Amino acid sequence: MVTTINENMFAPEIMYDPYTYYGQLREEDPVHWNELYELWVVTRHDDLVWLTRNHELFSSTVWLNDPRGPYPAVNESDNELYEFVRNYQGKQFIQYDRPDHLEMRKVVHAYFHSEVHGGMAPLVQNAINELLDEADQKDDFDMMRDLATPLPVLVIAEMMGVPKAERPYIRAIAEKLLNIARGEADRLPRLVEGMEEMLEYVNPMIEERLVKPGDDFISVLAGGEKAGVFTREQALVNTSLLLLAGHETTINLICNGTLSFMRNRDQWDILREDPQGMMVRATEECLRYDAPVKSIQRLASQDIEMRDKLIREKDRIRWFITSANRDPNKFERPDEMDIMRWPNPHVAFGAGIHHCLGATIARVEGQEVFRELAERYPDMELVRDEMEYESSITFRSIKEMPITTNA
Repeated sequence: MVTTINENMFAPEIMYDPYTYYGQLREEDPVHWNELYELWVVTRHDDLVWLTRNHELFSSTVWLNDPRGPYPAVNESDNELYEFVRNYQGKQFIQYDRPDHLEMRKVVHAYFHSEVHGGMAPLVQNAINELLDEADQKDDFDMMRDLATPLPVLVIAEMMGVPKAERPYIRAIAEKLLNIARGEADRLPRLVEGMEEMLEYVNPMIEERLVKPGDDFISVLAGGEKAGVFTREQALVNTSLLLLAGHETTINLICNGTLSFMRNRDQWDILREDPQGMMVRATEECLRYDAPVKSIQRLASQDIEMRDKLIREKDRIRWFITSANRDPNKFERPDEMDIMRWPNPHVAFGAGIHHCLGATIARVEGQEVFRELAERYPDMELVRDEMEYESSITFRSIKEMPITTNA
């Protein structure tokens, strides 16, 4: 049994250091019932992989079929907004089980694995260089503000076919959508505002692509609607999924990875010596060592026994990527950053049938960022070592990261 544990997973000290907290659970009670939030907490690598491979036992229909309310709680005055969010989120294709999930995923799978993305690296490189050139003109440089946040929006806007003049508006919407994973009680008004703005913005784009399709993601969704796989509402909310999933995760990869390098200067030195040759392994280790996504939730589809615990039908289950990626039963020296580590079987992008479709793009963004930073700012340093994190158990998100480039 667990000796002493704080069941409030949103506590500031756990936001700052999830590894000690979930490491204790992984060691003492790897399938742990959290009474406060009424959910099972799964922390071992092999259990996470087993859960993803037995997807028929664990439903993804979390938003529409969870009988409990939000956690942490929201303001009582926002209960109607929560119902709007449930309906909105529940129509994203990742919130469906097979066979619906398979049919929806087929529509977008080809786009993410087509030759369109063979030319993604030059686009990412150009965006990085433009952003860093702008940052170099400022008196202060914040990794979050000046690079990590705008970069994925530029990439996603290109994928969506958004005109350049309208990309600042898309960025503003994206920042509102990030409230989906926050813990503040007043998080819903801005979130719903962003959702409504997204629906209003994308709807005419879908209409246009139905008549005149292109090679962008909106055209793919419009094609799915035309084929009868997506309803109009599903097509619209899946655009938001692209914007949110591709935004927050890349922000966190860049910031968490940069922080990891600054705190492990020996690894930064290895990358500096050969940025081009080491950028792939460096990115994979950043994904393992301090993953962008902390946890994923499912609902039990039936009563299931797991490590002598009875998980009942409709129980909430959260598997913790941050813990699984530091499991000593899977990784040697799991709490050490080592960019020479290979192979690197981390689960930062999940596993199984819900493995992240955007993993390839996220990897390209991470690789090009770390390569460029090592080449351009070899003597880069943090302005301060202590970081403040967003209140989220879904994402590992730093609030700001001022740096000096010593250029």
